[in-house]
Amino acid sequence: MDRLAPIGMFDSGAGGISVLKEAIAYLPQEQFIFYGDTLNAPYGTRPKEEVYALSKVVVEELIARGAKAVVIACNTATSAAAARLRAEYEFPIIGMEPALKPASLLHKDGVVLSLATPGTIAGEKYAQLFSAYGEGVISLPCPGLMEFVERGEMDSQALKNYLSRLFAPYMDQKVEAIVLGCTHYVFLKKAIGAFFPETPLIDGNLGTVRQLERRLREVDLLAPEDAKGGVTLLSSGGEAALAVMRALLMT
Repeated sequence: MDRLAPIGMFDSGAGGISVLKEAIAYLPQEQFIFYGDTLNAPYGTRPKEEVYALSKVVVEELIARGAKAVVIACNTATSAAAARLRAEYEFPIIGMEPALKPASLLHKDGVVLSLATPGTIAGEKYAQLFSAYGEGVISLPCPGLMEFVERGEMDSQALKNYLSRLFAPYMDQKVEAIVLGCTHYVFLKKAIGAFFPETPLIDGNLGTVRQLERRLREVDLLAPEDAKGGVTLLSSGGEAALAVMRALLMT
C-alpha cells in the first residue's frame, strides 16, 4: 500500500466534517477523501443491518478510490458496522465512540448528559461504555437533531425550541458535562452551550484522529511529513449537500 494514498472518511451526512477538520489539523501531510452519505441520512434511526449495508457500500467506494485506511466518522455506523468491516478488510478501519470515559472524569455529585442518536444509544458499543463509565450519566436520544446541521440551521429558532424541550428537565440540576455523541452535534456547540454556559462539551473527535495516527504508524502508512495534504469531498446527496459540507469545513 502506498503511503501517499488517501485516507477515506465517511459519515451519514456532513457531521463527520467535524472529524475531518481535526484530522487535517493533526495530519496536515495526508490526503483525505470524505464521503457524506446524505442521500441515506440519517443513519441514527435506521435498523442496524441497514446501517451496516450502507456503510459497506461507502467503504467499497473509498477502496475504489485508493484509500489506505477508513475512518468511520459516525457513531451510529461505528456501532452498527465497525466490527464486521474490520473482519472483512485488512487495512485500518477506525471508528468513533461517545466520549463517556473523559466525561466520567468530571463526574462528582451531579449528572452527565449524553446526547446521541437512538441508534448509537441502542448499540452494543454504547452499552459497553455505559457499563464502564455510566455513573451519573443520563442518555438522551436526539432523533432529528442532526438534521439541523444538514440543513445549515445551526442558529435557528426551531433548533433553540428543540433544545429547550430536550433540556427542560435538567435545567435545575447540576450538569457537570455534556457528551456530544454524534459528530453532527459538534457544530451545535454554540446552541447547546447557550443552555449550559459553564458546562464542558466533550466529543470524541481528537481521540479518533489520534487513534488513526497510531494505526497508520503501526502499519507504516503515514505519509511523509513533507508530503502535500489535501481534501476531496464527495456526497451521495448532490451539489446542495456538497455546498453544506464545504461551508462546514470552512467554519
